Amino acid sequence: MMERTHENTHNPILPTDILIPDGEAHVMPDGKLYIYGSLDGRDDIFCREEYHVVSTEDMKHWTVYEPSLNVKDIEWWNNPAYPHQPGIDWTNPTPFIRRMLEINTAARDLVENLEEQPVPPLLYAPDCISRDGRYYLYFCMSDDTEGVAVSDRPEGPFRNWKQLPAFGIDPAVFVDDDGQAYYYWGQLFSHGAKLLPDMMTLDESSITDNLVTEEEHYFHEGSSMRKIGNTYYYVYASIAYGKPTSLAYSTSKSPFGPFQYRGVIINNEECDPESWNNHGSIEKFGDQWYVFYHRCSGGTQLYRRLCVEKIEILPDGTIPEVKMTSQGPGEPFGAGETIMGYQACGVYGGAYIYRDRVTGAECLKAGKNGSSAVFRYVMCRDGFTSASIVSRGKGTVRILLDESEAGRLFVSGNDCTNAEIRADGGCYELTLQFEDAEDLFIESITLS
Repeated sequence: MMERTHENTHNPILPTDILIPDGEAHVMPDGKLYIYGSLDGRDDIFCREEYHVVSTEDMKHWTVYEPSLNVKDIEWWNNPAYPHQPGIDWTNPTPFIRRMLEINTAARDLVENLEEQPVPPLLYAPDCISRDGRYYLYFCMSDDTEGVAVSDRPEGPFRNWKQLPAFGIDPAVFVDDDGQAYYYWGQLFSHGAKLLPDMMTLDESSITDNLVTEEEHYFHEGSSMRKIGNTYYYVYASIAYGKPTSLAYSTSKSPFGPFQYRGVIINNEECDPESWNNHGSIEKFGDQWYVFYHRCSGGTQLYRRLCVEKIEILPDGTIPEVKMTSQGPGEPFGAGETIMGYQACGVYGGAYIYRDRVTGAECLKAGKNGSSAVFRYVMCRDGFTSASIVSRGKGTVRILLDESEAGRLFVSGNDCTNAEIRADGGCYELTLQFEDAEDLFIESITLS
């Protein structure tokens, strides 16, 4: 992938062929916001062999850089000369994992076949920090090893790799106000340690386990640390809603806790019928706080795409839970603005975001009867009077604005269908509800 630019203020942020989940966002010394994540695109497993860094100056214009790190360059991948140990003892699962293995066939098959079908060399979720003019990328791989690499530029490429004495996934890095750096990692079990001043060596005597736990804090994986005022915010993928589809946070007055569970920031369960995990971060850019997270597509747990929502930090330090939106960090969709079918932020009753495995193009696939898709939000000061849908297939599409029917379209074949609708001026949640759908795919909808 060559360096690419993209203009967009709506979710998902990047084009359909750039699948970057696990977004860890940081404002770097040059004033830009950089996002470090893994890379999806395989049909059989999460993540791929390389990373691509994303940056923006304004939450509208996005640059996706050339590969910043490739797993083939890491010399200790499955090299017996280097230390290896499993990050998780799957023979001794936690209560949540026992429940997960009962209900999730794919997860059960994976665990049962770990020895028979080794995981290919992959790079899992990373994090990055700036210090003294250099950039330190902390990464993990599918053999449960973790390491750090260095660059003179925030987008990489990252070199001079060094293995760290930590085993598992999802590293996170944080530098406190006094200059002390901390490293966090873990799946099911959280861990933290101090980093020495070289930023590439763990103070092994400081390793602390179970900073947040499954039982008390709903911790699953995906550690991310921030400090707001004098409070430390530990953000992570949470099982508060039964599956690790939400990002939650716990707070403390110390980087090693004790942490108090505070609540969920966002939940992506409704993005796809098979939605399974989440991973992200919070970051302030300009005067606004945001949460960065991902949504899957294609009727699978895979094909995860970067999304962004505005959030608030209230005076008491709490973060109110926000809904997934289609508008993302920008304004609501306006009159005459095209809304792509794949920008639906909630799908129900058999609808899902269909993905063409060859081209990477996405659109909204309707279920037969009663299925629906939600787009948050659309707005027009003077009200809406018409709607047009570009689609293929057959069916009836009810257009609901804040759950009140504004009109209907009867679509057939590959065409653009228009209809009158009626809605007063305002900001609305748009719902498309489908009836008698036969292979109905929605490419886009426009309200005027």
